[in-house]
Amino acid sequence: MSMQATAISPSNIAFVKYWGKKDEVLRLPENASFSMTLDDVISTKTTVEFDPSLQSDIVFINDKQVDEKKSAKVTKHLNRVREMAGVKLFAKVDSSNTFPSGTGISSSASGFAALSVAASKAAGLNLSEKELSILARQGSGSACRSIPGGFVEWMDGDTSENSYSITRFAPNHWDLMDIVAVVSEGVKDVSSSEGQEMANSSPFYQTRLMSMAKKIELVKELVAKKDFTQLGETIIEPEALELHAIMLTSRPSLIYWTEGTLKLMKLVKQWRKEGLELYFTVNTGQDTHLICQQKDEQKVIAKLKELDFVKKILPSKVGFGSRIINN
Repeated sequence: MSMQATAISPSNIAFVKYWGKKDEVLRLPENASFSMTLDDVISTKTTVEFDPSLQSDIVFINDKQVDEKKSAKVTKHLNRVREMAGVKLFAKVDSSNTFPSGTGISSSASGFAALSVAASKAAGLNLSEKELSILARQGSGSACRSIPGGFVEWMDGDTSENSYSITRFAPNHWDLMDIVAVVSEGVKDVSSSEGQEMANSSPFYQTRLMSMAKKIELVKELVAKKDFTQLGETIIEPEALELHAIMLTSRPSLIYWTEGTLKLMKLVKQWRKEGLELYFTVNTGQDTHLICQQKDEQKVIAKLKELDFVKKILPSKVGFGSRIINN
């Protein structure tokens, strides 16, 4: 008898980012991070079906079956679930994104979060949010932040059991927006995992790590007070630029930005001078996240629609995290 479940998981955008791992196997980060969970506009839906008729795992992504090499990470994650549940069946995995993969919108975060939730449920497990976050982290580090909703802290743990994410502020705490401007749908040539292996080669990396604990406390204080100006000026933009400064000064250097990324960053600064308050942040890719308040959503979208180098606009409110949508 087959066992099936479907889950939906949003992506997330980190205000305070992590870069580098203290344990590659367990994906334990070198520092804590703080993020905003997005809504279903930027999400992954995944169905997992354990089926006794299958002779191997079969993986479909956006309606296309991937080869064995590309599905290896999925199988490795399914093996974790199978071991936990005592299930020996192979599975069919059918996953689809609402956004481009590999461009800086954290598709691995939503992807492995959805896989964790759907696979564990299909296997008969009833995991807690903490357990799901720990499981998702082992597939892709930032996936652990897509399990809870709202404003989320991924705690700086030294073991697998204490490295997980929790909601610090509920989704309705603050009406912020992340409006993603897709400037290129080309997949980045160096994955985030590969890039993080080079983090310590930057001469500025250890200095960055020394400041992270204070940043985490500051971001929680500013979100608690809903101080948008200070959050943008002292955390959102400087943190993104600092992260990319580490990448730029790694050996070999890692350059994710494209011409469109740089143009948009400069325009955001200009729009602020003109009275429209928003701040940019960029993950490990070229697509740019514009953080604003909901009252300014349409103004920001109107600005973006005037730019011929912006290929797609994805506006997202604060979301409620990963969940089963069909069992």
